[in-house]
Amino acid sequence: METKMAGEGQKSKGWFWWVLVTVIAVLVIVAVALTILKDFHSKAAKVHHSPVEQKYADALGIAMQFFDVQKSGQLVNNRISWRGDSGLMDGSGEGLDLSKGMYDAGDSMKFSFPMAFTATMLSWAILEYGDQMDAVKQLRNAQDSLKWITDYLINAHPSPNVLYIQVGDPDLDHECWQRPESMTLQRPLTQVNTSYPGTEVAAETAAAMASASLVFKKINSTYSSLLLMHAQQLFAFADTYRGSYSVTAPSEQRFYNSSGYGDELLWAASWLYLASADRSYLRYATIDHGQEFGNWRRPTWISWNNKLPGVQVLLSRVDFFGASEVPITENLALQMYRETAEMMMCSLLPDSPTATSSRTESGLIWVTEWNSLLHPVGSAFLAILYSDYMLTSGTEALFCSERSYTPGNLRDFAISQVDYVLGENPMKLSYLVGFGENYPQYVHHRGSSIPADATTGCKDGFKWLNSSAPNPNVAVGALVGGPFRNETYSDSRNNSMQGEPSTYNSALLVGVLSGLVTSSSVANSFL
Repeated sequence: METKMAGEGQKSKGWFWWVLVTVIAVLVIVAVALTILKDFHSKAAKVHHSPVEQKYADALGIAMQFFDVQKSGQLVNNRISWRGDSGLMDGSGEGLDLSKGMYDAGDSMKFSFPMAFTATMLSWAILEYGDQMDAVKQLRNAQDSLKWITDYLINAHPSPNVLYIQVGDPDLDHECWQRPESMTLQRPLTQVNTSYPGTEVAAETAAAMASASLVFKKINSTYSSLLLMHAQQLFAFADTYRGSYSVTAPSEQRFYNSSGYGDELLWAASWLYLASADRSYLRYATIDHGQEFGNWRRPTWISWNNKLPGVQVLLSRVDFFGASEVPITENLALQMYRETAEMMMCSLLPDSPTATSSRTESGLIWVTEWNSLLHPVGSAFLAILYSDYMLTSGTEALFCSERSYTPGNLRDFAISQVDYVLGENPMKLSYLVGFGENYPQYVHHRGSSIPADATTGCKDGFKWLNSSAPNPNVAVGALVGGPFRNETYSDSRNNSMQGEPSTYNSALLVGVLSGLVTSSSVANSFL
């Protein structure tokens, strides 16, 4: 009996020591894990809070101001001394308040198609790089500018199947040269509806609303929900009543003619999936219509008219970070989008076996004479996004044929395009007005070219267009159209091909500059 008890005591002591050793081992493992985790967070913090690239921070602060230059309506916290209230009666004839929004370019028109694209790209920039914008005190400015557009878009959508897409008559507007504050013209409205559909503009507006709903989700949940509701209604309208808005609004054919609406439908569905987590939108963009509209394995250039490169990179984001939650059928389509995005990235890299020849001798992507900087700046934004998706996901290499490239190679490409814009070019000219010491002085822009105290009518304002004096008001942050293929630029107010700025160019530039402000990967999720 005593022997038995003694044996049990020895077993008890053995068990105790085994448990103690196990506990100690677990504590050691936990301690090591915590040390590693702490080190990881420390390194992540160092990446996130790496030194600010002052050149890009300065350029970002300047570029952001062009949205203030373009604002219509009763201005709040106006940062542009020569701008004042304008367009206050826009929409009043139809009982609407369309006073907000932004003038498209150097004129006084409000075209919803490019304006909505501006909002979508600005939303995307904020969602990916809002923390970096915040680090250089530009996040609030970006959010305010975005809301100035979305307030207008909400009011332009008074019922589910009606969307006002234009304020002003472009023919009449272009016959005048006067400041927006002095407009004397009638401002007719153009709408799309079930009888006169406009799939492109309705879908792009849906994309703008959906992406913006994500921006405001944590800071204004009520406004975010309102945006999402409008986005869902507009997408249903765009998809149910299909038809080109260029047919409904023939004047658009000369200014923002659409080459098709399939890309906008995919774009809107992709943003609605991210904003709502409703998988029917992902199915729409992948299984249901991916092959029909996706143009897989044929990369193209992003612009206000072509959203496919944006769709490819945005859905690559889903493939990078959320593919495990996606059914296999949708996943296969996501891989096709990502494969096309990678083909596009390979075409951008200058020493890639599949590099595009659409570039100048100095390396600037160059596709068209009109507004030539649209494509290099847009390409740079997509490249910096893809680079950061690779970094965040731990994807070490991108393969172009049999050659491999790193996220750093894509970042270098983006830097090369931005540096060219900021003055590292044969003209030694900064194409961003207000940045550096040498930038265009004769920007094709009504408000910039006419003294703020001048009293002009419609026709007599043309003396300012034809004046030999530099613009009296600096259109701070304007990204002009850009150089010709031979890398020359003529700084003439009558040269609208090269010298007219636009809000969508600015949104793309803000995006890539925000990505370059510091070295930081992106968040896995917008939510």
